[in-house]
Amino acid sequence: MSIRETEPRGPVFPPDADIIGAVSPVGRKGRMALPVLREAFANHPRRWRDFLYVYPVISRRSRGLSIGINLNPDAACNFDCVYCSVDRSLPPKVRRVELPVLAAELEQMVAGRTALFEEPEFRSIPAEWRRLNDFAFSGDGEPTASPAFPEAVELVARVRREARLDDVKVVLITDACYLTRPAVAAALAVLDANGGEVWAKLDAGTEEYFRRVNRPNYPLEHVLANIQAAGQSRPLVIQSLFLRLNDAPPPPAEIEAYVGRLRTLLAGGTRIQLVQVYTVARRTAEPYATALSEGELESIAGKVRVLGLRAEVYP
Repeated sequence: MSIRETEPRGPVFPPDADIIGAVSPVGRKGRMALPVLREAFANHPRRWRDFLYVYPVISRRSRGLSIGINLNPDAACNFDCVYCSVDRSLPPKVRRVELPVLAAELEQMVAGRTALFEEPEFRSIPAEWRRLNDFAFSGDGEPTASPAFPEAVELVARVRREARLDDVKVVLITDACYLTRPAVAAALAVLDANGGEVWAKLDAGTEEYFRRVNRPNYPLEHVLANIQAAGQSRPLVIQSLFLRLNDAPPPPAEIEAYVGRLRTLLAGGTRIQLVQVYTVARRTAEPYATALSEGELESIAGKVRVLGLRAEVYP
């Protein structure tokens, strides 16, 4: 019996947008592949066949195949983002993470990663996008909120090592609320030793806008303090999604406040290796949350680059 979930098709990209940062340079082959890639980015199901925790996706930010690991089948999260694509109206298939099942699924996915592109969902993916880029702790909620997170990190490190996938990263996609908890901090050290990257979310510069977009259960200062603490021990990727709310882009003062937060993080010793500036690609929790244009994203990225940081744009 299959439990693969097909997400409704939602907003993808502005009609005239190239995928900057996802195909660079786009070139003739890239332009020909855009419809296929747009479809892959817009339909990003976190269910695969009869698997409970592991799923394959073609990721615009990873520029290839990402093996997702869902430690939140109950959809538990610290945030309730207006742009979230998780359908929380559906009852969860399971609520707890069974590590032996996770291990079996992960090993099966790794062993079958080449044959995956014979499946209907992946058959049309261009050759240059068929490389395995990462194992990604993402899923239906905040990975570090799961009690299974530390053991799951150890598990992924073992599978990666045994499969000799030294060039494949292990990515934690996080809202940064729990990064300083002792068990999580210890797991991050394991991540560091096994090709790990922490992608920490920062979508706002002011508390007011943060609450409008992310609807969190922690204040912005808590998130920033966690980012700074984690970023003093390792380079971080800052992932920042910007969007329109009721057709209005972020106010200029909000973008200036956001850039100011990055400046303060740098001054406090946070090591930032990349800032991802991206926008809505899938159906959103709130219909008034819609995509920015490529030009609007590039404008924000330009302000980030003034700080001396590398910034990539993903329309």
